[in-house]
Amino acid sequence: MHTIERIGSRFWYITPVSETDRPILGMVVGRNKTLMIDAGNSAAHARYFVDELLARDVPAPDMVAITHWHWDHIFGLSALKDAVSIASKETKREMEKLVPLAWSDEALDARVQEGTEIEFCANAIKKEFPAHRNITIVLPDLAFDNRAEIDLGGITCILQRVGGNHAPDSVVVYVREEKILFLGDCIYSDIYAEKRNYKIADTMRLLDVLETFDAETYVLSHWKPISKQEFVQEVTMLRTIAAVTDRCKGDGRQMLEEYRKSVERELTEDELQVIGEFANGY
Repeated sequence: MHTIERIGSRFWYITPVSETDRPILGMVVGRNKTLMIDAGNSAAHARYFVDELLARDVPAPDMVAITHWHWDHIFGLSALKDAVSIASKETKREMEKLVPLAWSDEALDARVQEGTEIEFCANAIKKEFPAHRNITIVLPDLAFDNRAEIDLGGITCILQRVGGNHAPDSVVVYVREEKILFLGDCIYSDIYAEKRNYKIADTMRLLDVLETFDAETYVLSHWKPISKQEFVQEVTMLRTIAAVTDRCKGDGRQMLEEYRKSVERELTEDELQVIGEFANGY
């Protein structure tokens, strides 16, 4: 299932698991304090990561930063009660909406039917919690507006709200001395809309902000850490498809033809999916 990996001397992470939608979790280790990035999709997920790091002499987290409100990034907070949790005010507001909800199969299915939950997430929750579903929404202890800076001792983490299509409350974590930018899910599409989509303006605004960080490694929660070169390739693809979408006024067939001409090769599955999602969002 998972593996525990390390980047440099002060950043650890756990690899994702797609079946139950477990994202990457990060741990930044300073001289004085340790910051965990995201709480995971269950107490079991959070505990596994912390226990594996304790076995490697990495201390338990003093703080945990939440990148956005989606279930797979917050359900593990109940297992991290000794850590101070921090999120944006918008993330806290979205999490508050989840507090009164029930999480039984029947409740999940009903929300899918009414369109307030998506089938992919409902199915993943059922797989992550096959038996006892005692899910407790724990709200963050601290909430910030747009930016927070945390000195862990010899290493600084900057939390900045960047928004984007996937979740308007999305926050990135920049580990300054290691030049690591933990992106969370911010560059992914909106999965809660009727059709998954990217909006041109939101995408361009997000990319403008992300490019201001002096990073060498970029961590995407449901994929892997990527290099600066790979990040630039991803940004170039998104910017190009956004421009093509605008010129073609969201006509999917035209967009495919124009983008194929611009890259002078057959398109990858990823490119085809992104083109479809920009067409959906036009």
